[in-house]
Amino acid sequence: MIATVDLDDPDSPAAAVPGAGIVIATGTRFDTAHARHLLSRVTCTLTETDTTDPRVITVASVPDALAEITERCRQWPQASAICDDVLRAVDPAAPAFAGVITESLAYSVLQAGPEFAAWLAARGPASVPAAAEPMLLDRDGDTLHLRFNRPQRHNAFDNATRAVLLDGLAVAAADTAIDQVVLSGIGPSFCSGGDLAEFGSFTDVAAAHLARTRHSPALGLDALTARLGARCRAEIHGQVLGSGLEMAAFCGRVTADPATVVGLPELSLGLIPGAGGTVSVTRRIGRWRTAYLILSGRTLDAQTALDWGLIDEIAVLR
Repeated sequence: MIATVDLDDPDSPAAAVPGAGIVIATGTRFDTAHARHLLSRVTCTLTETDTTDPRVITVASVPDALAEITERCRQWPQASAICDDVLRAVDPAAPAFAGVITESLAYSVLQAGPEFAAWLAARGPASVPAAAEPMLLDRDGDTLHLRFNRPQRHNAFDNATRAVLLDGLAVAAADTAIDQVVLSGIGPSFCSGGDLAEFGSFTDVAAAHLARTRHSPALGLDALTARLGARCRAEIHGQVLGSGLEMAAFCGRVTADPATVVGLPELSLGLIPGAGGTVSVTRRIGRWRTAYLILSGRTLDAQTALDWGLIDEIAVLR
């Protein structure tokens, strides 16, 4: 399932092509012809050496990190392989629509697959607590504030929240007098990702794909950022996971509270990011670090997220 190559060994296999499976490079030399050939082709590179190269992830222990990723890929081989395929297929410099479509089609395949089915069976029946106002929309002059408002669920993203968010984004798109949009969350977290109690409630994966892509907060935020730039901003805190991180990353500027923790945990459900994250996160940190976040399941603190470019600023927000 996983092949490994050594940047420091010129005799290490140099083939790493799409469809060949997940390829992890290790090593400390990034400037040789052998290393340069591999760096752009592998899934990601692990090292214990400090580096600013966005294709390389610095870890405390390469053997431990490699073992962790290998075990997760062994447990969820289909989701891991499809994750690698999607990240290689998405062009972060292209318009977001094509990437969101590619991601959603892959997500739908996994929704119908055995790994997600196993997670659902282990979770068992679940119900989604209703919230009277799952999202608050407030206009202050030319600024529109969109606030997640399910604090008892760490603002887990459900269909009711999606509907109100889409309404708010439509207002901002239609009213050009709105000069600033601020996405934030009430309570202990900005948004902890999709509400797991709601997962599996739609069994028609084709209809779910159409709903995700025809009514997409990701594309709405992307369009607003194209118009407003940094004036479409996210203020994040607490747990910022899955769809919470994916949506925030579409904003032109992301400010994080010092205690913020970010991550993409979808692989453990037998899935990949499904709210546009293979586009938005990849645009900010590249496919290699995005692959690492997904395959490892690791979270980042605010300082590391800033160093990587996943956020733009750390500031006390609460």
